[in-house]
Amino acid sequence: MLTGWRAEHAWLREGASVPQQQIIRDFGRARAKAVDDIRKRVPVKRRTGMPRFKRKGLALPTLNYTRHGFRLRDGRLVLAGGIAVTVVWSRDLPGRPSSVRVYRDVLGHWYCSFVVPARIEPLPATGKAIGVDWGVRQIATTTSDDHDLAHPAYGRRAAATVTKYQRQMARRRRPRGQAASRGYQRAARRAAKLHRKVRRQRVDDARKWAKRVVTDHDRIAVEDFRPRFLAKTTLARKAADAAIGTAKAELVNMARKHGRVVTFVNPKHTTTDCARCGARTKHALPLSERTYTCTVCGHTSPRDKNSAHVMLVRAGFVPAGDDGGRPGSPPGFQAA
Repeated sequence: MLTGWRAEHAWLREGASVPQQQIIRDFGRARAKAVDDIRKRVPVKRRTGMPRFKRKGLALPTLNYTRHGFRLRDGRLVLAGGIAVTVVWSRDLPGRPSSVRVYRDVLGHWYCSFVVPARIEPLPATGKAIGVDWGVRQIATTTSDDHDLAHPAYGRRAAATVTKYQRQMARRRRPRGQAASRGYQRAARRAAKLHRKVRRQRVDDARKWAKRVVTDHDRIAVEDFRPRFLAKTTLARKAADAAIGTAKAELVNMARKHGRVVTFVNPKHTTTDCARCGARTKHALPLSERTYTCTVCGHTSPRDKNSAHVMLVRAGFVPAGDDGGRPGSPPGFQAA
């Protein structure tokens, strides 16, 4: 297929065949997955969907090279076709890479992502465990006050400036079919640069917090919270600014890197269960009620702190959870 296309089109012959073959493989896997979802009658909202073609000007270039399509020579990346690239390394590669992905972001910066064998870097054992409860007012509330992750609100701080640039883009937008003006491109670049800054700030905070948690604890009980549903609530903007998914991913990746045990806990009834006696309240707790009071044993604690302790109990990291009694929702899967 590719051989015939390259014979017909000169512009295809100008590039290396390795990334073109990889694009065809990716397309084949994506289409096969979409067809399989249709055959299995997977709900529409959960289907992968058929791969779609994009216009050349709207798609950001991405090139995938397998083991025989690139090599490293004197700190430089040599790609198939004789393209030598000087790389600014963020860190040394821990092993021999099996593939590399070269891609460009919205700002025109090029990046390389290498696939290397994972290697565990063990940390000294501490014998401690911690429970993590996700939230919007505070991104992560833990059983230890020293390891809570506050909501920095980076997006809210930058909102006014982003709005300014987006209004400039709206005023300078030309009719469809005409090339964008320099003023429009300049405003779009400034908005994209600010978005990238906010994204990096969130990742940096989450990574530093995850490092502290993993360094100080051997076992981590994490609420298996999926923040997607918050996009349909009145907390959508604040939840998006919190980037709970980013913090959760960084914590799991950091724990896997250092060989720590992570247990995902079903979030059902973690707000209404008592961490001390296991009793469950008979009434729903509104979000405005921030203090949890058990109607059975009288235990009182901040609502999110109680939920974090429930994570520990359900994960079996404290004696009260070893016998499988309430609160005893089935623990999640293990990830090391």
